[in-house]
Amino acid sequence: MHNRSWIIPLALLLVATAAHSQERTLTLTLPQAVEQAQEQSPDAATARHAYRAAYWSYRAYRANYLPAVTLTSSPELNRAINKVAQPDGTVKFVDQSLLDTDLRLSVSQNIAWTGGNLFVETNAQRIDQLSDHSGMWATQPVNIGYSQALFGYNALKWDRRIEPIRYREAKKTYVETLELVAAEATRRFFNLATAQSNYLTACVNYANADTLYAYARGRYDIGTVTENEMLQLEVNKLSEETNRMNAQIEVENREQELRAYLRMPEGVSLRTEVDDSVPDLRLSLDEALTMARLNSPDIENMLRRQAEGESAVAKAKADAGLKVDLYMRFGLTQTARTLRSAYQRPLDQQYVSLGITLPLLDWGRGKGKVRVARSNRDLINTQVEQDKVDFEQNVRKLVMQFNLQAQRVRVAARTDQTAQRRADVARKLYLLGKSTVLDLNASISEKDRARRDHISALYNYWSLYYTLRSITLYDFGARRQLAPSLEQLIDK
Repeated sequence: MHNRSWIIPLALLLVATAAHSQERTLTLTLPQAVEQAQEQSPDAATARHAYRAAYWSYRAYRANYLPAVTLTSSPELNRAINKVAQPDGTVKFVDQSLLDTDLRLSVSQNIAWTGGNLFVETNAQRIDQLSDHSGMWATQPVNIGYSQALFGYNALKWDRRIEPIRYREAKKTYVETLELVAAEATRRFFNLATAQSNYLTACVNYANADTLYAYARGRYDIGTVTENEMLQLEVNKLSEETNRMNAQIEVENREQELRAYLRMPEGVSLRTEVDDSVPDLRLSLDEALTMARLNSPDIENMLRRQAEGESAVAKAKADAGLKVDLYMRFGLTQTARTLRSAYQRPLDQQYVSLGITLPLLDWGRGKGKVRVARSNRDLINTQVEQDKVDFEQNVRKLVMQFNLQAQRVRVAARTDQTAQRRADVARKLYLLGKSTVLDLNASISEKDRARRDHISALYNYWSLYYTLRSITLYDFGARRQLAPSLEQLIDK
């Protein structure tokens, strides 16, 4: 349905408009309006930014499970009078001039299934006494360590469960938003199409009313038309003139709304071209439900909310119970006057720390937090079950409405044509003196209403079409998944 071949002529038209500073008329079809909106509208730009943020957030999550290499250094110069403990236990103020430099290289790896962190590091440190130009090296050629919160909340494990769902939801939300943008562009397009159709109808009605009034005046002068009938035709003429002015204002307002949404310059005047025909497309309810369950971001949102509820319960339990923090480090170390000597005959070193926290009396605070988390989880599960029912009912309703809408369009088109013919016949009969002005007015009203109903039926068809695409992320006409190039989106 979408064709990008129109963008180049449109771009050339916009450039020419800016160069000549004069208004040009652009004939715009619905597919062109939809494509322009998906490229240029504020909603499309917002969707792109939201997806990019979700993408880089997902990249950051993935990086938590990859090795991290870090180089650190924190040189320090200290020239001051400091308190220094003496060998005999006394304390003296001593004038010190120290330069402390260090360099540390570490490689760390998170362990997802335990939530711990394994690291390997090497570092060297030098302290220089500036007052007597002496110095000392301290090295740790290799250190292997591990830190672990036992019985605690494992954020790495829960992130591995939740973040992929969140990213899938973000990707599907972006595609869904593009289809919702298409639905919004459709609404604005048909608002303008309706306004322009009403203006054209008002112009025709005014011309006809003016002709009939002039004809009635001639017949009134010879006594074949009553004064009441002539006055009624004058009222009709004045009413149609008012309708024409109101319709012109409505066209300008609706044109400004569509132009702003499509990000078109003020110098371009838009003329909608509505295709009266619609595809004879009938959807299978089972297929629509399958595609919706498979592709809709709402389903991913439900899964994410359930996983987050379970995560909150696990965190509340961990915070309320026994906490044990384990830290172990094993390696080699040495000191010397020179850097080379500091790496010779290193000595082994070990460090083990075990921190234990056990709540003995918290007045039920921890237990209360666990119960709150469980209640919230159960509430989320209940809401998700209801959301699934509502979601499927909405899909069923939309499919049934869509399958009937094509027939409604055909009926509205036939009614439009018939009402137009009846209005023409009624006007001719009145000119021949075989009809009353009441019959004439009724035929005009029916003609105008039939035209509006025809355009409204077309709008409802395309609105349902893009709404179903936004829910299922599926092109039923081409029978393919809606999958824009997200890689190109990241590169922009």
